[in-house]
Amino acid sequence: MNDSHYFITGSWDNYQNSIKLWDFQENEEDAEVYPFPVAECPHKGDVTEAKFLNADTFVTTSSLGSVHLMKIVSEHGIEPVIESKINWENIHNFPNGEISPCTSFSTYDNDVATVGEDGTINLLNSQNQNVVRKIDNADSCSIHCVTFLKHSEILTGNLRGHLKIFDIRAPKNEPTTTFMLSGTQVSPLCLQHHPTQRHLVVAGDEEGSITIWDLRQNTYPVNLLDAHEGGVAEIRFHPDQPDQLFTCSSAGDVWHWSPKSGGIASVGLGTAENVWLASETIKNKLDVFTLMPKLHKPINSLDVNRNKVICGCDNEAIYLINGVNIFK
Repeated sequence: MNDSHYFITGSWDNYQNSIKLWDFQENEEDAEVYPFPVAECPHKGDVTEAKFLNADTFVTTSSLGSVHLMKIVSEHGIEPVIESKINWENIHNFPNGEISPCTSFSTYDNDVATVGEDGTINLLNSQNQNVVRKIDNADSCSIHCVTFLKHSEILTGNLRGHLKIFDIRAPKNEPTTTFMLSGTQVSPLCLQHHPTQRHLVVAGDEEGSITIWDLRQNTYPVNLLDAHEGGVAEIRFHPDQPDQLFTCSSAGDVWHWSPKSGGIASVGLGTAENVWLASETIKNKLDVFTLMPKLHKPINSLDVNRNKVICGCDNEAIYLINGVNIFK
């Protein structure tokens, strides 16, 4: 993965929301990095989530139930611009016709799975202007999060703490497996699969806990970590070093979880034990680092690239953390 010097942000609760493209230049003589906006485009409704499909194409979802495919167009010597490619308008709505916010989405190659407060799953493709498949009544309540387990399988988490696996090739609109996040009705806020071992799934919930499953075995959690004081807003494995995990929370924390030096390693080939599937002693094998002082306002999103972590806060600020110690 190349060093990225671009990133995007999406606004919410503004009179006119927008997507911004930012750039930053690094200087070997200066450790500080100074981002600056280079392009902006309007966005209907609050931006509920944004993710890149590839180096120049990204997807955003809206509180107005729409999904948007956008592309960064850059010609040599000319400032880049953001172009709208496909708008899937109002694909989430309640039975009475009211608009439903699209709460989350996941991508796999060119495929996109979206979920919403309407309990519906929409399957999209970046090459197709039409909805590929709509799974109505996939859930009886709001679906908070979704992730692809494989090309034909997705995992969703709902308001009541139910996690459901759907085979999206099957003709029926029913899940193949349903299990609980915990014994009580705690809502999952985010789901993330391991970059090289997709059967390893991590969920962050509204009470600040992180739950880990190995879905090859069964639907009983392998590990439960009491983590943040507030809800876990986002979880990210480092794409190149997947034994490194990053989390942020509504309590204003950004944490870096890393195996202790000399501890067990995580490798894609399976020649070493995966730290996230370790037994109860996992807590003794991890160091947790606070990447910035607690802000006392929710950190609502984060991303990681090489040794940089970026996060967005409810104080309307973006924080770019440089020089994170990834390599042991």
